[in-house]
Amino acid sequence: MDSNSVLKIFREITKIPRESGHEEKMAEFLKNFAEEHHLAYKKDEAGNVCITREASKGKENVPTLVLQGHQDMVCEKVSGSDFDFSKDPIKYEIEDGWMVARETTLGADDGIGVAATLAVLEDESLQTGKIEGIFTTSEETSMVGANGMKEGFFTGKTLVNLDSEDEGQMFVGCAGGIDTVATFNYEREDLLPGVATLTLKIWNTLGGHSGDDINKDRINTIQQLCRFLFEEKVPYQLIEISGGGKHNAIPRDCQAIIAVPSDKAADVRAEFEAFGKTLAEEYHKSDPMVKVSAQAIRCNEKPIAKATADKLIMSMLAAYHGVLGMSQDIEGLVETSNNLASVHMKNDGEIEVYTSQRSSVDSERDYISDKIKAVFLLAGAKVENRDAYPGWAPDLNSKILKVAVESYHKLFGHDPEVKAIHAGLECGLFLQKFPGLDMVSFGPTLRGVHTPGEKLDLESLDKFTAHLADVVTSFK
Repeated sequence: MDSNSVLKIFREITKIPRESGHEEKMAEFLKNFAEEHHLAYKKDEAGNVCITREASKGKENVPTLVLQGHQDMVCEKVSGSDFDFSKDPIKYEIEDGWMVARETTLGADDGIGVAATLAVLEDESLQTGKIEGIFTTSEETSMVGANGMKEGFFTGKTLVNLDSEDEGQMFVGCAGGIDTVATFNYEREDLLPGVATLTLKIWNTLGGHSGDDINKDRINTIQQLCRFLFEEKVPYQLIEISGGGKHNAIPRDCQAIIAVPSDKAADVRAEFEAFGKTLAEEYHKSDPMVKVSAQAIRCNEKPIAKATADKLIMSMLAAYHGVLGMSQDIEGLVETSNNLASVHMKNDGEIEVYTSQRSSVDSERDYISDKIKAVFLLAGAKVENRDAYPGWAPDLNSKILKVAVESYHKLFGHDPEVKAIHAGLECGLFLQKFPGLDMVSFGPTLRGVHTPGEKLDLESLDKFTAHLADVVTSFK
């Protein structure tokens, strides 16, 4: 087993549609792989797949080791792209030692973990105990697979999660999360006489993973557009607003259509262009490529009733976005955060605002969820929580952690970092469902996860593959 065998499988995975909730073709690929290699295969009601490789001769008494990754990927693309995630293969390039998707997400999160597991399962030269490859569904949305998994689906008591994104780091804890969704009901009112309509847009920001990148001071385009509209002195009517995509991605673009007095339209456009320069100055290091545009548009749609529009804008401005607390136990670890993820108008007179809270302390997760909920309740919205999942508390006495650290030192001459991560992993749910499960998480280096431009460091893939192969053969 080497990185070429992993990459060969991953290239096949990039051809398979596998947006969260639509992993049917991925499950079929896994079934065909199992049949081709004469491996036991099963699938449960939640769409999870288990592929089992029996122990090598002489390794029958080695405890079963579970290798786990998720089938789905975050499907994000650049604004204006006609890429269709339901049928188009991911387009990527190899540049300066990276595998890069320019127009879309690459899906190395967690396609590379899936590929690495399959590479282990197919390599008969690896002398291992029994290996169970577990491939879950919809990890990127509501962890449907991990939530729906029943007792007995896998038998191993030791699990290696392959869904981490920094080579040389062993993860032994993660944040839990919950989504808080606010819904505004609205009616339309008449356009005032003598108005012009404008489209205001903020775009070309970095966005990023709402766990890994929440502490990097990147622009939240929704909140910044609300900031401009709240500060705007020229009377306006809000006709439409839309921004963001997935709940676990920092929004990279947002736009609104507004109506302003015709004789003030040029002033508003100039003010918005000036606001763009302000953003570029404020975020000159963390998000320097931000762009704004203010264009005249022909629009006869009636505006949102002013009372609702005002409350919508003010609540999205007031709802905190970013880091709310750092860990008191692990230096440098974000403990609690909120992501103001998206706002979208529906055809049935509703506007939905999606937010996502994370914390490594479940009580803090619930506390920040309540704070966000309170903001939107004060604004008159209907608010509900969705898809809560627990955190994973670190166990520094873990047996599999010791194996992974000793293996890494043996191969590379120094110890890896051992740390927790602010992103959510399925490990917390597994521990809740299978008490006593011993776990560690590691992977190759990925950058730009959950955003177009996601990339995989191929040199780190070499090290990750060598490390994984040594862990599965040295585990006993």
